[in-house]
Amino acid sequence: MNLNLQHWRVERDADGLATVTLDKAGESANSLSVAVMAELAQILDGFDRQPPKGLIFRSGKAAGFIAGADIEEFTQLDTPEKGRALVERGWQLFNRLAAVDYPTLAIIRGHCLGGGLELALACRYLLAVDEPATKMGLPEVMLGIFPGWGGMLRLPQRVGPAAALDMMLTGKSIDAKRAKRMGLADECVPPRVMEPAARQLLLSGQPRRPLPTLQRLLNGPLKAIVASGARKQVAKKARPEHYPAPYAIIEIWQKHNGNALAAPAIIDRIISSPTARNLVRVFFLQERLKAFGKESPFKAGRVHVIGAGVMGGDIAAWCALRGMTVTLQDQSLERMGPALQRANKLFTRRLRDPLKARAAFDRLIPDVNGDGVAHADVVIEAIFENVEAKHALFKALEPRLKPGAVLATNTSSLKLEDLRTVLQQPERLVGIHFFNPVAMMPLVEVVAADGADPAAVQAACAFVRQIDKLPLPVRSTPGFLVNAVLAPYMLEAMQAVDEGVAPETIDAAMLAFGMPMGPIELVDTVGLDIALAAGQQLAGGVQAPRCLVQRVEAKQLGKKTGNGFYVWNAGKAVKGQPGSVPAGLAERLVSPLIKRTRRLVADGVVGDAELADAGVIFGTGFAPFTGGPLNYSKSI
Repeated sequence: MNLNLQHWRVERDADGLATVTLDKAGESANSLSVAVMAELAQILDGFDRQPPKGLIFRSGKAAGFIAGADIEEFTQLDTPEKGRALVERGWQLFNRLAAVDYPTLAIIRGHCLGGGLELALACRYLLAVDEPATKMGLPEVMLGIFPGWGGMLRLPQRVGPAAALDMMLTGKSIDAKRAKRMGLADECVPPRVMEPAARQLLLSGQPRRPLPTLQRLLNGPLKAIVASGARKQVAKKARPEHYPAPYAIIEIWQKHNGNALAAPAIIDRIISSPTARNLVRVFFLQERLKAFGKESPFKAGRVHVIGAGVMGGDIAAWCALRGMTVTLQDQSLERMGPALQRANKLFTRRLRDPLKARAAFDRLIPDVNGDGVAHADVVIEAIFENVEAKHALFKALEPRLKPGAVLATNTSSLKLEDLRTVLQQPERLVGIHFFNPVAMMPLVEVVAADGADPAAVQAACAFVRQIDKLPLPVRSTPGFLVNAVLAPYMLEAMQAVDEGVAPETIDAAMLAFGMPMGPIELVDTVGLDIALAAGQQLAGGVQAPRCLVQRVEAKQLGKKTGNGFYVWNAGKAVKGQPGSVPAGLAERLVSPLIKRTRRLVADGVVGDAELADAGVIFGTGFAPFTGGPLNYSKSI
């Protein structure tokens, strides 16, 4: 085939098998842009004229198979016609691929997401390569859209509707072994045999594993039952006015057999929705955070954490989970017990494989004497918030550090300028500020005091990326960004309690606004004593709310004591019925948060408004469909 291709390579072997390799020009990862799709159509034209004996799709990138559609192109869909054309392009092309006479197979190694999985689903066979980087998913819902290139049709046919809807409505991805168990992948093989295994499977002529009879019924005459159950599940987490895409996925699957072109009004509504626009914005904000530290040559293999409390212990566990060798220091083994128990639970839950969980646990080493300091690439101080105690620790640490090691503090309330006065090289100290719970919160603030060594800040960002978190550079100032914007928000909520509004009503108003948790439940979770101390520091001399002071005096400190604004039972707040929400309550509560965010941008604590929005979304869970507090304030 004599085609002038920029993004694909086509090879035929002596047996008549064709291999088509996607290696998108000028990019580190493959995505399905207009140009890539047009070239694939050309390739299929050539195969119509000279059919191969079989066709294998593979990736020419180390990064993985295909990351999905080209998201840059989503930002240009400014008319209904362009939106429909985008859906039609992939739907028609992948239907054409699914209908060819010769057998087709996709080798999935590394990430295979969105349009990439839809391409693989259009092949007769899917071969998954069993290594940690292999992940398959349809995450379109995270961008406020739907998998319109055949995913809503073919995934339910392969794995049954319940499993397919679970993947499409949550956007979560699955690994190679799970894909094989579910019937999404026909085979799951180690990398060393993937080429011969692919050829063998392609030429085997074996039929696909049929869906069990019940699953076929649920995908046919009993669709309404599945759809109704799915709608109930979605409604627990997302309101249709905030997140219309999951409801659209259910409707297109149930009423149009996964063909979005049969429902053009839904395409127009979803693609032009503010939610889709804002979630695509959030995607690019996330990519911007991921780029911090990219320029740094720094690579960490060993981490030393001092302080095995909730934060220190969970930071150490997370680093071990992400493949680091971690030494955890505290005054005695007994003090480390709870941290090691929590780590064990995390490894078991996240890794699902007893051998991998055991290996992670072996990487987390209790270290009472602090012997790990001398070998560590990153040393993180996470002891209690006391300047004198931290001074004594830093003084003892500095002479023992490796050259080029990152020295970091996880302080959330003390200024780095005050902590580094005892160091011979004060410019070396950076803040690496995690949020609780460490395993759940994606953001980490990387804090630089005036005169900090830029290489140390870059290295800290590179380390944060290495452990799969999102680094946000901020300047050293009380509360940095995230805690500084939460303080006035929680203060306003407690002032409303002083005025007689029930805590349940306040929380209900903010859940309806789109927050992951109400502000009063958040105060209970943080701890009322901590909220009081932080409030005095961050609220700029405003008097503490009566409802807060009274509870702290009565030792009702929230979740940790079982009693705060709510009674806590088995880790859950026991709430009464919320009253009717006063008009404008949500806007009133969110207003001081927006004002403080704007102030911090003006003061240069965070680089710009986009980064501030990213920090508040990924650090507090601020309603992502709004695109962040400053973006939201423009819309109102």
